[in-house]
Amino acid sequence: MSDRRLTADKPAERLYNGLVKENPTFVLMLGMCPTLAVTVSAINGLGMGLTTTAVLMLSNLMISLLRKVIPGRVRIPAFIVIIASFVTIVQLLLEAYLPALNKSLGVYIPLIVVNCIILGRAESYAYSHSAIASLFDGLGMGLGFSVALTCIGAVRELLGAGKLFGMAVLPESFTPISIFALAPGAFFVLAGLTALQNVWKSKRSVHASASGSESISSEEMPTKQADSESAQEALPAGCVQNCAACGVSGCSGHGRFYDDRYQDLSSDNKSDNKSDEDGLTMIELEEEES
Repeated sequence: MSDRRLTADKPAERLYNGLVKENPTFVLMLGMCPTLAVTVSAINGLGMGLTTTAVLMLSNLMISLLRKVIPGRVRIPAFIVIIASFVTIVQLLLEAYLPALNKSLGVYIPLIVVNCIILGRAESYAYSHSAIASLFDGLGMGLGFSVALTCIGAVRELLGAGKLFGMAVLPESFTPISIFALAPGAFFVLAGLTALQNVWKSKRSVHASASGSESISSEEMPTKQADSESAQEALPAGCVQNCAACGVSGCSGHGRFYDDRYQDLSSDNKSDNKSDEDGLTMIELEEEES
């Protein structure tokens, strides 16, 4: 999918923007605290990402609906109150229905209140756009965050424990690389995945530019062919295109030939006159010096 084909502020464009174009983790580098802290396993990354997605969607929707009511001077405190309310609701639901995940994520759930992704989208998008666009903007950013955290957690869990979503996928002979289960491993995996995405984006942009130039060339080709055909049709039948030895004076090609010859002769005469003038100037200068 190309972002050129998407209409701005439409649901599809907002989803593509959050997942690829402005991915909060791999592109904007926002929310690094939970990204590096809770991605020890894929399930933790997925749980944190979906929790943040729910808060993003609800807060964006509410802030967009109240954007004409919230005074500009106190908008940041109002944003924090709205976000904190939804974080509390989500945390209570996790405690009731997913206590293991809630215990695993720990203090990072309350810290969603000050997550710069949520505050950033509230300030830069939800406060100035419609409710539907803001809802899908939150969904796109949340899904992009969830995908990023899940990928980082999956790589760290696979290399650091030989498991994926808690299930052993590598043989027992595999020796886990313990550094990937520690904080430095999160930096290594984040850097590697970001580099892979940059390589993919660069190749994609080169391919898009190449295909665009080919389409432009294919559009210009019929015009060039038509011009050459019309030029050939303007010549009389049996023309050998040797205008210097041709006796037909009414031919359009004949006229073009002598027009070109006249232009060439005129330019030659001008250059000769310029040379003569330069020569006379040099002679006058020499006489004055003598």
